Amino acid sequence: MARWMVAAKKADFDEIAGKFQISPVLARIMRNRDVVGDEEIEKYLHGDLKDLHEPLLLKDLDKASEIILEKIREEKRIRIIGDYDVDGICATYILLRGLRALGGKVDTVIPHRQKDGYGLNEHLIQAAGEEGIDTIITCDNGIAAAPQIRMAKDMGMTVVVTDHHEVPYEDEGSETACQERAGREGAVKVDGRFYLIPEADAVVDPKQPGCGYPFKQICGAVVAMKLVQALFAMKEPGESAGRQEVFEEMLTFAALATVCDVMELKDENRILVKKGLALMRETKNLGLKALLMVNGIEEKELTPYHAGFIIGPCLNATGRLDTAKRALELFDSRDWREAVTIAGDLKSLNEGRKQMTEDGVQEAVALVENTDLKQDRVLVLYLPHCHESLAGIIAGRVRERYGKPVFVLTKGEEGVKGSGRSIDAYHMYEEITACKELFTRYGGHKMAAGLSMAGEEMVEVFRRRLNENCSLTEKDFEEVVHIDVPMPLSYATMEFVKELSLLAPFGTGNPKPLFARKGISLISGRKLGKNRNVGKYRVGDEEGRSYEMIYFGDLEEFDRFLAGRFGRDTAKAIYEGGIRPGRAVISMAYYPDINSFAGRETVQLVMQHYC
Repeated sequence: MARWMVAAKKADFDEIAGKFQISPVLARIMRNRDVVGDEEIEKYLHGDLKDLHEPLLLKDLDKASEIILEKIREEKRIRIIGDYDVDGICATYILLRGLRALGGKVDTVIPHRQKDGYGLNEHLIQAAGEEGIDTIITCDNGIAAAPQIRMAKDMGMTVVVTDHHEVPYEDEGSETACQERAGREGAVKVDGRFYLIPEADAVVDPKQPGCGYPFKQICGAVVAMKLVQALFAMKEPGESAGRQEVFEEMLTFAALATVCDVMELKDENRILVKKGLALMRETKNLGLKALLMVNGIEEKELTPYHAGFIIGPCLNATGRLDTAKRALELFDSRDWREAVTIAGDLKSLNEGRKQMTEDGVQEAVALVENTDLKQDRVLVLYLPHCHESLAGIIAGRVRERYGKPVFVLTKGEEGVKGSGRSIDAYHMYEEITACKELFTRYGGHKMAAGLSMAGEEMVEVFRRRLNENCSLTEKDFEEVVHIDVPMPLSYATMEFVKELSLLAPFGTGNPKPLFARKGISLISGRKLGKNRNVGKYRVGDEEGRSYEMIYFGDLEEFDRFLAGRFGRDTAKAIYEGGIRPGRAVISMAYYPDINSFAGRETVQLVMQHYC
C-alpha cells in the first residue's frame, strides 16, 4: 500500500494569490514545486521566449559558433553525427536545418543501433575521413567518445561536440585516474573527481565542469537549438531572411525532444515545451504534419502526452526496428505524398514494436517471478533473444511494476548490450561507473543508462556487483503519493479547472496537481471501453452533492479492493443500479479535468489513488 503524504511547505498563500490574481490553492501548488520569489512565480505563470537563457552562457558555444561559421565561409564539408532516439533525431534535424539556412555544405549520419551502436565509433570516423569530411559536429552524443575524437583529430578533422549527457569521470586515487590525467589536457579535477573532457575543438555540454549555464537539464536538441541561435546572431546583419521561420521550426523539435527524453519540465523547459507544442499544431514541416495526421491528432490541442506517447514512439520505432534515417527523411521531406507514406510506415512499425514489447515484458516478469532475482534490490535481467532496441522500454515497464532500478540485457552482434531505467533514489550512471571495468562501453545519466559487455559470462558478475554495492533501503522502494492539497470536491469548479491550466504543461518535474479527500461515497458505476477496463462512477461528498468520477487504473484490482472492504454483494451492486450514499466510503486522491462530449463541457474527477 502506498504512503500518502500531504505537502506542508509554508508561504503566505493569500498574499501570493492577491499579488498574482490567482487562487490560494494555485499559490500553494506552486510553492510545493519550489517556485518561490516574485520573478520565478511570474516566469512560471507567464513565461515567454524572452525568458529563455542566453545561448552563449553555454561554455564553448562561442568557440563552436566561430569554428562553424568559418567552415561555412570556407565551404568546407561538415557532417552532423546524431543518435537514433527522438532527441538525437531532432537534434540532428535542428542542426541540419540551421546550417543549411546559413549556406553550409552539410550532411548527416545517424548510427544504426545494431551495426554501429550509440554515438561516435571508429567506423564512422574512418568513413568521414575517406569521404573528405572536414568537420564533424556531434549532437546528443560525443562527451564520452574521447578515443574516437582523438582518432578524428589525428586524421586532420575538426570536431565540435554538442551533448547533454554526464561527463565520464575517474575518482581521485585510482590507478586508472592517474594514468588518464597524465598528459591529458581534458582532465578537469572537481571535488576529488577527474572529469575526462574529450579533446575536441569545442565541447558544448551544460554538465561539463566550468559551464555556467544556469539550467543543466536541457536535452541534446535544445543544445543544438542554442548553437543555431548563436550562429544566427553572429552571422552578418542583413542575412536573416527566413530565420524566424527556422527558429519556430527548431522550437517544435526541441519541445518534442524535451518531452521524449524525459527532461524535467522546469525552468526554460516548461517554456520551450509550452510554446513549441502550440507551434507544432500549425507546423509547416511536411513530415511532422503528416505524422500528426496519420495519428489523428492534427486538430487536437497538443500536450506532452501526444508528444511522449503518440509522436515519439513512432520516431523511436525507426531507430529500434529499422533505421532512424527514415525519421530524418520524414522531417526533411519536401513532398507531401512522400511524407504521408513515410509517416504511415513509421506508425505501422510502431504497432509492431508494441507487440514485441509486450512479449518482452511478459518474459521479463516471468524471469523475476520464477527465480530468486525477485530478492535483488537492483534487477539485472538477461533476455538473450529480445530485440536489443526494446531493452530500455522493457526495463522501464519492469521498473514501474516492481519499483526497483532495472537493467535489461540482451545478446548483441558483439557480446551483450543493454539499457537500464532507474528510480529517484538511485543514480544509475554513478552506480555503473563504480564497476565500469566490466563494460566495453557505457553512458547515461541519473535515471537511464546504456552499456555493452564482452560476453554472457559478465552478466552474473554485473548483477552481483550492483547488488553488493547497492545502498538502497526499504524506504527507497516505498511508493509515496504526494498530495498537493486536501481539497473538498466542491472546489473543483469549471473556473478552477481552467485556472489550473496556468500550471501546464504537466509532465516529469511538473506533475499534475493532486488533491485528496476522505469520506467519498461510491454511489454507482459502469465499465467503459472495448475491454471494459475504464470505470466511470457517480460519487458523493459529505454534503450530499454528487459528481462524475473516472478511473483509468487497474480496474480489476479496484474491484477486488471494493469486494474486500465492503463485500462482494456491495461491490457488485455498485455496477448494477447503484447503492445508497454512505454504504461504500473511500478516501480518494484525484485531479479535476474537463470532459467534453457532444459539444458540452462538464467537470470530471479523475481518481489516481484510493484507500
